[in-house]
Amino acid sequence: MKPIPQLLAEIDAMKATLDAARPLPAYTVASLRDKLTLEWTYHSNGIEGNTLTLRETQVVLEGITVGGKSLREHLEATNHRDAISYLEQIIAGDEALSEWQIRNLHRLVLKGIDDAEAGQYRHENVAIAGASTTPPMFLQVPDEMARLVAQYQPSGSAHPVVRAAGLHAHFERIHPFVDGNGRTGRLLMNFELMRHGYPPAVLRKDDRLAYYEALDAACTRGEEEPLVRLVAEAGERSISTYLTLIAPV
Repeated sequence: MKPIPQLLAEIDAMKATLDAARPLPAYTVASLRDKLTLEWTYHSNGIEGNTLTLRETQVVLEGITVGGKSLREHLEATNHRDAISYLEQIIAGDEALSEWQIRNLHRLVLKGIDDAEAGQYRHENVAIAGASTTPPMFLQVPDEMARLVAQYQPSGSAHPVVRAAGLHAHFERIHPFVDGNGRTGRLLMNFELMRHGYPPAVLRKDDRLAYYEALDAACTRGEEEPLVRLVAEAGERSISTYLTLIAPV
């Protein structure tokens, strides 16, 4: 198993190669975006139990209804795509992270699924199934979210992958919403990566157990290395996708 510093150095070397090839052709950028949006949507929803296959997710995003699948599963796919588009707008505008943006991301994630809770901090206490940590009481959520936003402003010397993993873990520790925290947290994780010029890291549904264990370790014991490793490996896969397309071997 590679040490984390080595993984991060390899990612930075790959990113430097990618940056040297920019600007990429418009069609290449569009096709890469579509590919990663599909995979990100499929895997992020799959982690939460959505049963759409990759191909079914693709046709849903193209506007086709899949027989035998629930309305919620269809909405989870289209909502996640819309949330990615919003995230890209924030990054294109060079906006700093804010609670307003986080609420808007969550509102998009739950649009049409639970409009009463979409974009609203929870007003009840919750427990996370399978996790060792207990989120703060609901009355503490506004203060906790204010601290999260203050901590992850564009500053500090930590590597973007480390910051992305830390932001994700911090958000999940607070668990500010009744539902949709996982999808929203992974969107925030990639906000941190993408605003530093990295492609989105797609955490795979097949790695769900390792991912949950890594999140639990980060949230309960402050051990973020397993989560950093997962994010780094996912980021490496995404950069490899770019490099393969722009410089096939």
